[in-house]
Amino acid sequence: MPLQRVNGANWIAAVSFAVFVSACTQNDGTLISAGLQNGTDGNANSIFSRDGAPESTSTRREVIKNPTIAQLKEAGPLEDRTLGNPNARVTVIEYGSWTCPHCRAFREQTWPTFKKEYVDTGKVHYILREFPIGRSSGNAALITRCAPKKDYFKLYDLYLTNQEKWVSQEVRPDKIYAIAAKTGMTRAAFEACLKNEKLIAGVKWSKDRGRELGVIGTPTFFINQTHIRSFQSIEDMRGHIDPMLTGQSVSATTSG
Repeated sequence: MPLQRVNGANWIAAVSFAVFVSACTQNDGTLISAGLQNGTDGNANSIFSRDGAPESTSTRREVIKNPTIAQLKEAGPLEDRTLGNPNARVTVIEYGSWTCPHCRAFREQTWPTFKKEYVDTGKVHYILREFPIGRSSGNAALITRCAPKKDYFKLYDLYLTNQEKWVSQEVRPDKIYAIAAKTGMTRAAFEACLKNEKLIAGVKWSKDRGRELGVIGTPTFFINQTHIRSFQSIEDMRGHIDPMLTGQSVSATTSG
């Protein structure tokens, strides 16, 4: 059942409901990642306002079937935010939304061990791509992109682990800024980021490219050419990655 507001008790109800599914989709707008109505920050809201609505026939993109590693790694106008060894045998690309509770679950439950076992050891090259669902997520993604490169993943983590403090069916700039301020961002820089046409175009490109690769919700992972459309536990990640590291042949597949 759609929730009109996602804060306080409703936030708990929303997250409790969300455990029955394993990914946030465009249609989750009425639940948590709404195409929000009351934002006042201009360009960013106009770009991300149609999340939750299907693309028209004239704008619908052809999905690339069985994309190659080169196609998956193709960079957009903004430099990819990455961790780990760029020459690793395995590349993991995650498409995430800042308001998605399943992205938060992956970050809290899986990421610490995954990073320690695979990223920090040089076994995996990890790339995070923006796929914001709704205006609040779009604004937070822009602000995270505007932060110094060294603070990108720190700020992403802060937004996800503090979702209950800023996610609602209204864009709340003060709450979004309060999270960014933890990294030292000034209010003036924050306001400028939301109107930065280069950043807006870059984040939009990331989402559009995700759609071309078959992304329809978050989190979505590409582990080399294996396409996964759901939350992954550390056991799941090991099951996908370990055979690739040992040289076992793994064909391009889609799951979730």
